[in-house]
Amino acid sequence: MKSITINGSQRESVGKKASKALRNAGQVPCVLYGGDKPVHFAAAELAFSKLVYTPNAHTVVINLEGGETFNAVLQDIQFHPVTDRILHVDFYQLFDDKEIALDIPVNLVGNSRGVKNGGILRRNNRKLRVKALPANLPDFIEIDITPLKIGDKVAVSELANDKYTFLHTDNTVVCQIKTSRTAVATDDDDEEEGAEAPAAEAQE
Repeated sequence: MKSITINGSQRESVGKKASKALRNAGQVPCVLYGGDKPVHFAAAELAFSKLVYTPNAHTVVINLEGGETFNAVLQDIQFHPVTDRILHVDFYQLFDDKEIALDIPVNLVGNSRGVKNGGILRRNNRKLRVKALPANLPDFIEIDITPLKIGDKVAVSELANDKYTFLHTDNTVVCQIKTSRTAVATDDDDEEEGAEAPAAEAQE
């Protein structure tokens, strides 16, 4: 899994007044959990752009002044209700021998037969939660939807992998091809090559 580095400095004062002063200076108060004790630090707000404003999943390398380095994942983030500025970030420390749960994005590839025949692609889950050792966390979960016909669906049970475990029931539907008024009545194997209809994706 790809990693993003965040440079910060450890902070001693953790009260509301100190946190407000940090935000006024363009810094974000952060806490790293999962180790022997919580680590309080602050980092520049701009440092979080590639971590927060992206659909991708990343691990994080936290570099603190003084040479301390931690591997972590984003656990929680708080935004200002009006301005959407980042108010506070929680991280969870990673250890090579301890499994971690993380939401992983789902990537759909291919052109579904059902969509070509007028069906509608519905993405029921754009992310799936998995549990794995840090080294086995995938960047994304890829599903080839090319063979899916109208009425077909892909469930979690079909995505089993030796490197990680899905934290969903086996019958959780990830995506499916729904019928529509414009759908062709029969879904023949001999459909013309290149006669692609635009894919219509249902709103969640």
